[in-house]
Amino acid sequence: MTQIDLPFAKRTLTNGLDVLVHENHHVPMVAVNVWYHVGSKNEHPGRTGFAHLFEHLMFEGSEHQNSSYFAPLQQAGALLNGSTNSDRTNYWEVVPTSAVDLALWMESDRMGYLLPAVTRERFETQREVVLNERRQNYENRPYGLATMALSAALYLGDHPYHWPTIGAADDIRAMQLDEVQAFFRAYYHASNASLSLAGDIDTERAFELAERYFGELPAGVRPAAVRAHAELTHEIKLLLEDRVEMPRVYMAWHSPEMFGADDADMDLLGDLLGNGKTSRLYRTLVYEKRLALDVAAYQSSREIAGFFLLVATAAPGHSLTDIVAVIDQELQRVATDGPTEAEMERGAAQVEAHFLYRLQTVGGFGGKSDQLNAYNVFKGDPGYFATDLERYRSATRDSVRAAAKAYLAFDRRVLLSVVPAGQPGLALSGSEPVLVS
Repeated sequence: MTQIDLPFAKRTLTNGLDVLVHENHHVPMVAVNVWYHVGSKNEHPGRTGFAHLFEHLMFEGSEHQNSSYFAPLQQAGALLNGSTNSDRTNYWEVVPTSAVDLALWMESDRMGYLLPAVTRERFETQREVVLNERRQNYENRPYGLATMALSAALYLGDHPYHWPTIGAADDIRAMQLDEVQAFFRAYYHASNASLSLAGDIDTERAFELAERYFGELPAGVRPAAVRAHAELTHEIKLLLEDRVEMPRVYMAWHSPEMFGADDADMDLLGDLLGNGKTSRLYRTLVYEKRLALDVAAYQSSREIAGFFLLVATAAPGHSLTDIVAVIDQELQRVATDGPTEAEMERGAAQVEAHFLYRLQTVGGFGGKSDQLNAYNVFKGDPGYFATDLERYRSATRDSVRAAAKAYLAFDRRVLLSVVPAGQPGLALSGSEPVLVS
């Protein structure tokens, strides 16, 4: 069996900032990667969208670099980006070795000195940018509101996964500058962050540079962990009319949290059901019966709770009812008989390939620097790479079968029919209309 690992060194500065280093001199580039342990789950009902707003604001300038972060870094030959989800916010640069000081200085300036540059004008401008992004990516995109409807049904009321990462439109409009500043002070500081450097840099020099640029920043108060519980006690059928051409059905269940028991098994289950043309549901629904135009299934792992999602778009002349009947037959089969040996072998090969692929780059989304931060933030162990892989290697036909039986119950799921506007009769029978805003 191939030995796959991600070597690193770790130190924690006196202000609580974790510093992770992966030394690799194959290419004269260094990946600088910062994670803040804050996402939309750290918000509250009526006060959503803050974490995503800061993804924008933190590229617009800080006290000593009071203009766009893209220009000076790109002039130095860097690639850079950032993202926010329900559980974390990250920023990264991949720079020539000679520009690592510049990247670290700029990252430290927005960690320690962002708020003096967040003027009312800049805040209001970026708030409008976010509202426009929301319109483009959700409100005006076909099927774009489906995930919002599913999240609201799976996680009720004040559960931190009830709202989308981008936030509710009314909440974004209602934001006040002082609230935004308070959110930054609570979460974007050294003791709630993890810095990773990977690539062409000596390990000791990396730690010295981290101390130079971040060591004097205040620690801040480490936020308390977010806890919440959600469950479904019956099947929920929802109807959403949208500007789409073909009906589509979404099935969603509660599933294990990230790295939790059965999380890897559900991941493998998603692959065998709906990942690629050799998967069960693609072969049955799309190729053989031609009931669907496409199908997908996957385990969405998140920090405090996961969900399993299955999606299929009806082919012309076929109904969602017919599609659901076939899907349910396959779900019953896998819960009773489990995967075949061939499906387990295929899943194992895909996992190995995925883990190897993640080791091919030092930076960017999913690169080595990003992985070290992910394991450090969510597991407190940057060296979790090998253990993570072993979760999949130790899965068996019986463990995947048991996971399917435990989590994919027909009486504990959300069924969402998204149909063309004005044609509610194309939805699954018994579906209740849902409003998403």
